[in-house]
Amino acid sequence: MNGIDRRFYELVGEIKLLSEKELYHRIRRGFEGIPKEIQRSCMNFFNQFLYWGKLDVENGIYEEIEEKGKALSQHLDDFVWLYQRLEDYRSKKTLYAVLSNWYRYDFTTTASACENLFDPYFDLDLVTCTKDEVVVDLGAYTGDTVLSYLDNYGEDCYKKIICYEVTPETFGILTRNLEGYRDIDCRMKGVGDVPGTLTLQGNSVSASANTLGDGEGTTVTVTTLDEDIPEPVTLIKADIEGFEQKALLGARGHIVRDHPKLLFSVYHNNEDLWKIPRMIQEMAPGYRFYLRYRSSPIYPTEITLLAL
Repeated sequence: MNGIDRRFYELVGEIKLLSEKELYHRIRRGFEGIPKEIQRSCMNFFNQFLYWGKLDVENGIYEEIEEKGKALSQHLDDFVWLYQRLEDYRSKKTLYAVLSNWYRYDFTTTASACENLFDPYFDLDLVTCTKDEVVVDLGAYTGDTVLSYLDNYGEDCYKKIICYEVTPETFGILTRNLEGYRDIDCRMKGVGDVPGTLTLQGNSVSASANTLGDGEGTTVTVTTLDEDIPEPVTLIKADIEGFEQKALLGARGHIVRDHPKLLFSVYHNNEDLWKIPRMIQEMAPGYRFYLRYRSSPIYPTEITLLAL
């Protein structure tokens, strides 16, 4: 057994010995042991984005730690399932680093697992593209991912690119940034598991973190990829602030028929990391799974599942 395997299974064995309550207190003690300035940075981050629960020590709110404890306690077997199906040790070390960070605020391993060799999504050792690609960009934002695709693979390396973005102001920037390129179709729609309408929930920190919900706000048309795109697709990238599972369900037909490359963000809650691979496996057995991550070692975000 190599070092990464050994450390992963030692971590799993240690967590299995703890009840959910004991796990919560273990994680909380770990948080209380890190420097105060890092504690404040974590609290500010969690409370700005609210994907993982609130954390406010002064007011006795430890929701983020409670939710992490639940995820590790209740879904440890799911994380083991994923680990055993990851195709390379870069991916396995990434999963180990994330779980070790959750459990014991291990910043060293996350720092060593952080990937900066390639642009986000486009690991050239894994993701190959041809002139026949039909690319779908969910959460296209200002066109940054499409521009990265063009830089990595070339302007002749696609048949069509379809971009989805829900924020009107951002959509305007997106269309301007991509207007000089051929065969790019920008659609101001949300993508989920059923067609309908939702409202835009703005984030005060960044428009890239805007989400869809049922509260007050600008009405947004929501579609599914199976309904909105009749032709076969070859690549789907998704970074849609917690709507990734819904988008996946709404693309079941494409996934079963077309087997597109799937580049999905899996960090907007505590379950996507294991659940999205489970969903893909149930829909279309035969996908190969990889993980890549690039963000601060203090708290790992920007985690991408590559299902190929």
